[in-house]
Amino acid sequence: MKQIATNIRKNILHIANLAGSPHVGSALSCTDILATLYFEILNLEEYENRDYFILSKAHSAMALYATLYEKGLLSKEEMEGYYQNGGTLPAHTDRLTNPYIEISAGSLGHGLPISLGVAHALKLKSSDRQVYVLMGDGESQEGSVWEAAMLAPHLKLDNLTVFIDRNNLQGYGRADEILSYEPIDKKFEAFNWKVLRVDGHDSQAIKEAVEVQSDKPKMIICDTTKGKGVSFMEDELIWHYFVVTDEIKKKAFAELEEVSSEK
Repeated sequence: MKQIATNIRKNILHIANLAGSPHVGSALSCTDILATLYFEILNLEEYENRDYFILSKAHSAMALYATLYEKGLLSKEEMEGYYQNGGTLPAHTDRLTNPYIEISAGSLGHGLPISLGVAHALKLKSSDRQVYVLMGDGESQEGSVWEAAMLAPHLKLDNLTVFIDRNNLQGYGRADEILSYEPIDKKFEAFNWKVLRVDGHDSQAIKEAVEVQSDKPKMIICDTTKGKGVSFMEDELIWHYFVVTDEIKKKAFAELEEVSSEK
């Protein structure tokens, strides 16, 4: 899993460099969550009966594209067409670009409500398919998140699992200083969710949290580091916006390859 996550991080840096796009830190932050989901958890073998994954923090679309490529669900040509004029993939997700991109997203706070609709529909059909959604921590400042948080337990959506990528950095600073959401675990517990908190870079811990049985919707708070995997990007707000030049890509790849060779 560590090698898969390293490969995904390289993919992210590669397409960020080609496109000159921002949001690299946000994508690297959630890489281990996506790697674990796509290679250990999601049932994708039969498309019509697949589990759903919804990326609500869609400014991290590079992480999803890079993971889909690593999983063999997106071609290299499609991945490298990210954020290009006349290209294949937009900066934020568009559901018409690939069968495994479930929603068009960008404006924060929408992924969780949409996921509730999907999970409720599956319940009405007596389906055992699961719905997973990834949110940002700054995103939890949106009112729509808390409306959905009230409704999910009321609808008994035990087929819904939500991940919060808690890197505590959003566009203009520390998320808990801009509008504090803590104690976010206690808040979701008060709304009658099953809440677990894990190291968001520990694949085994993420998998074990998903496997915990519950008759409630589940919230997994993943403590993460923005820019994870590249030391000079880690926990640095500037990597919400800075672009990956050729020199930066070379330096970042060298770090990732060194760590990979040590395993």
